Parts: sequence; C-alpha cells; structure tokens
Amino acid sequence: MALSETPTEAGSRRIARPVPLRESVYNAILDMIVSRSLKPGQHLVESELALMLGVSRQPVREALQWLKNDGWVDLRPGLGAFVHAPTVEEADQLLAVRSLLETESARLAATRATEEGVAHLRELCDRGHEALAAEDVTTMVELNAELHKAVMTMSGNDVLVELAGQVDRRVRWYYTPVARHRGEQSWIEHAALIDAIAAGDAARAGEVMAAHTEHTRRSYLEHRDDVDEATPALRGRVP
Repeated sequence: MALSETPTEAGSRRIARPVPLRESVYNAILDMIVSRSLKPGQHLVESELALMLGVSRQPVREALQWLKNDGWVDLRPGLGAFVHAPTVEEADQLLAVRSLLETESARLAATRATEEGVAHLRELCDRGHEALAAEDVTTMVELNAELHKAVMTMSGNDVLVELAGQVDRRVRWYYTPVARHRGEQSWIEHAALIDAIAAGDAARAGEVMAAHTEHTRRSYLEHRDDVDEATPALRGRVP
C-alpha cells in the first residue's frame, strides 16, 4: 500500500538524532569554565579532560577548537589550550550591554506583571536568601540567573529575550567570582525590583535594575581576580 503522508508529515515523524559527542564535550567543558571550576588562564590538557569526561581525546580536541571559535578558549601554538582570560574592556562592554537589556526588560515587566509571575519572582528571591545563608555560591549564581531570566521573559519582548540569552553564560561567568561579595545586597536589590514590578511602576523598576546591574559591573571590576573556592570541580562523565 502506498504511503499517503506528505513529505512534511513524514518528516515530523523522524526519530531525533542523538547529540554529537563533541557537542556534549563542548557543553561539559563550557559548564566548567562558566562555573569557574576551570579558571581563566588555566591550561587545558586534552588527555586530562578526556579522562575526566570519559571520552577519547578526539572529541575533546574538536570541542576545544569550537570553544576557541566562540571565544572561551585560547589556542597558543606550541603551548596548547588555555581558558580565555577576559580583559577589563571585554567584561565592561558586555556588562554595560547587559545593563541596557535588563533595564528595559524590567521596565516592560512592570507593565505586564501577573500575580503568578510576581509570586514566582518572590519564590526565587526567597531561595536566593536561603542559598546566601547557607553560603552556597553555586546555587546563588543559578538562582540569580533564573530570576533575571524570569524578568526578561515577563517583559514579553522576544528580541530582548533572544539577545539576553546570547550573553547569559558570559554574565554568569563574570558574576560567579563576585557573587559572595555582592551577597545580601544583591538579594535586597532583587526584592526592591520585585516590589516595583508588582506595583506596576515601570520607571521605578527600570531605575532599580539599572542600579543593580551597575553595582554588579563595578563589583566585578573590583574583584575580578578573586578565586571562588566554593564551586566544586566537575568530575562526572559525559552522558
């Protein structure tokens, strides 16, 4: 019997292909870089990474080249691969752009806030205070990113969401070493932001977010060389 499905219908039934190994290795190494388990300037030895991740050296080599193309790794002839160490100018420029994006997102979020959305923001903020009390830097960084993403999504501006997504990992990379320094003040600022959004005060929400992101930018520039020892190194294998 002849098939009656159109090419489009048939295509929708195709079995999803597994993620290429080099992509899994890329994401595993990038997660270690973003979390600062691998420090800026650290030498990346293919054989050590392969052993740690439970793969051969070939996908590690391919992943390092990919990471180099994306600006996360520097390949030095005769020396090997090293985690990229961002310059002050690089970080300053990205955090300045982040401030513009997030300030606008906060302003828009205040005009579109729902009770459910505000409740979600308050829950994230409460969990952030709990992580702060437990001195759990890893969770603080994750919750900080979640809260900012939630505000961005609440803005309803798809272009803003897309642009913010492009810089999200680098923002987390820069934020991790200063999360402890920002500490309680960061979550106090988050609470003030949520109050402004809940009140529908777009101008106030924009002002709070602008000040909040500026404080983070200044903190990074002051403490960028600090080492965060609270984040454990990734020792699992690539799935």
